[in-house]
Amino acid sequence: GGEFTVFAGLEECIKLIANFKLTQEEVSFIHKSLPGSCEEGFLNYLREIDCSDVEVYAISEGTVVFPKVPLLRLEGPVAVVQLLETPVLNLVNFASLVTTNAARHRLVAGQSKMLFEFGLRRAQGPDGAIGASKYCYIGGFDATSNVAAGRLFGIPLRGTHSHAFVSSFMSPDEILERSLCSSDGSSTCEDFVTLVHSWLSKIQWLKSLGGIFGETNQSELAAFISYALAFPNNFLALVDTYDVIRSGVPNFCAVALALSDLGYVLKAYI
Repeated sequence: GGEFTVFAGLEECIKLIANFKLTQEEVSFIHKSLPGSCEEGFLNYLREIDCSDVEVYAISEGTVVFPKVPLLRLEGPVAVVQLLETPVLNLVNFASLVTTNAARHRLVAGQSKMLFEFGLRRAQGPDGAIGASKYCYIGGFDATSNVAAGRLFGIPLRGTHSHAFVSSFMSPDEILERSLCSSDGSSTCEDFVTLVHSWLSKIQWLKSLGGIFGETNQSELAAFISYALAFPNNFLALVDTYDVIRSGVPNFCAVALALSDLGYVLKAYI
């Protein structure tokens, strides 16, 4: 009935267990937080505690599991495994949640679609952001915009420009270098901006579209053109800075069609 989880977080749990210990500063804080009747022997126990007697039993990370199936079992001294319980649950629940959501997106999108993870700004802190990039990749995504995650885990990097980049332009008149070589290097378009405008005009007055586009935001168009001039082989644009239908999509299409005239293959828009 669609109830499944993709298990993840095992690597982080193993790292936690392998390196688990309390520092003197942490033990001192615990001492101050407990009643004055706390025995010194308990504090000495905390100073020496480790996980050398803990055994871990788990299914393989990335495995699909169903309700009632144990993901992870820890065996060891009761006090130690109780201290591990909360951080282990935190590591497994977050990792498995992100991985499972990514897998569900992949099921909906199918195998033919490219899925990019762009969640760094909205993640639960820098550690959560790094983890989410990793677990989205485990769950079936193809690439990430998180360069740090790409370096750490070998995840392919894909990205686009920002909304701030779009809003930093005023008009296409700001574009000074307007020439662009064709993809095979055999020719050069001396005024790519004019080529884009000619395509935009055709789109705006196309009878089959019923004139739904009208006048587009020229600062957005300038940003798209500038990005295309810099990265003609990887033109990927954000179309929702101003108005998606009336401006973003037609501006994107005009630039994409102009690139196509020069032999470049269209990527996508977001």
